[in-house]
Amino acid sequence: MIKVYGIKNCNTVKNALNWLTDNQIQFHFHDYKKDGIDLEQLQKFLEKFEHEKLINRRGTTWRQLSAAEQNSVVDNNSALELMIAKPSVIKRPIVDLGNEQLFGFDAEEYQKSLKN
Repeated sequence: MIKVYGIKNCNTVKNALNWLTDNQIQFHFHDYKKDGIDLEQLQKFLEKFEHEKLINRRGTTWRQLSAAEQNSVVDNNSALELMIAKPSVIKRPIVDLGNEQLFGFDAEEYQKSLKN
């Protein structure tokens, strides 16, 4: 089953969930705020993707960090520490298809990956 990671009140996540629902694609939603995120799952994401892809540097959580905190995120280990401490800094949604992950929401990309 498809697993969607994100935060329920994020507009991009809402768009993704609406698209999945409208296209009758079953999924399980994992809410970082309610369910947290475990170290093992983050490590799996980091095995496939560099920390630069997983950290949402345009979001409010990132912008609220001090310059020193932002500058301390230099590798996967430092990113992991930040994502565990502040899960809302993780790019969202992440749609985990098992063999592939989609980041953010792009209707064309979803159509290509999920409907074919």
